[in-house]
Amino acid sequence: MTRALIVDDNRQIADSLAQMLGFFEIEGQTAYGARAGLNALKETTPSIVFLDLNMPGLTGFEVLSYLRREPRLQDVPVIVVTSDDQPESADRAMQNGATAYVIKPITLDVLEATLKSLDIVV
Repeated sequence: MTRALIVDDNRQIADSLAQMLGFFEIEGQTAYGARAGLNALKETTPSIVFLDLNMPGLTGFEVLSYLRREPRLQDVPVIVVTSDDQPESADRAMQNGATAYVIKPITLDVLEATLKSLDIVV
């Protein structure tokens, strides 16, 4: 089964995304914040990571950097899901190893299209 880790400090958004992933038979595990996300990544290797950028304390960019440095995780696709619609942020995320960049709020259609573009669902 495909397993996703959702790293977002907004519980409602993380839980909603986990629920939407269920429609595609993807098991969504939530981590509420960057530190919780890093802790989860030490214990599991997800099939895909959904990552918010703007979180208190550590940022999503720091989590992305960790993912790309860690040999066990460096090939895991990372979909940035953020309210930051600035082109500079999207460019920075993609240059630092993000696989896709999606603006919140994410809809079921956008989620499906993104997953299909990554060959995660058919």
